[in-house]
Amino acid sequence: MIQSPVVLDWPNADHTALCAVALGAHLAAGDVVLLNGPVAAGKTHFARALIQSILDVPEDVPSPTFTLVQQYDTSLGPLWHADLYRITTDIEVDELGLVQAFEDAICLVEWPDRLGALQPVNALNIDIVPEGDARSATLTWTAPRWTERLQNVMQHA
Repeated sequence: MIQSPVVLDWPNADHTALCAVALGAHLAAGDVVLLNGPVAAGKTHFARALIQSILDVPEDVPSPTFTLVQQYDTSLGPLWHADLYRITTDIEVDELGLVQAFEDAICLVEWPDRLGALQPVNALNIDIVPEGDARSATLTWTAPRWTERLQNVMQHA
């Protein structure tokens, strides 16, 4: 049985996407994935691959850097993709409706440090560190549901 934390090595962008697709297959409403890392770490690439893998109808998946939130109807239910880079207070997060989405939708959040006290305790944290074309990802969690789900993902890691 795997335990938190888990460190994954993604040698290239394709491997990063394969892991995202594997995780996406196991998500459900109420799941929150927090994507941490510097600019150009691969957070949006990971999110885009995950989202595209569970869309009912293929569509473009733009970065929500300027819109802050993009919403999608997926085969697993509603999904919110948020990029909080431009957020300065947790009041702005609340105005986006993100806190309610944490309960009702699958949520992928880039720059989750901007959530402050609103950061969900049951979230899966993925800290991505770029190393040239490769990435290292550290996954941490406390909620037991992630242990079982990630066991399946590890086959693709």
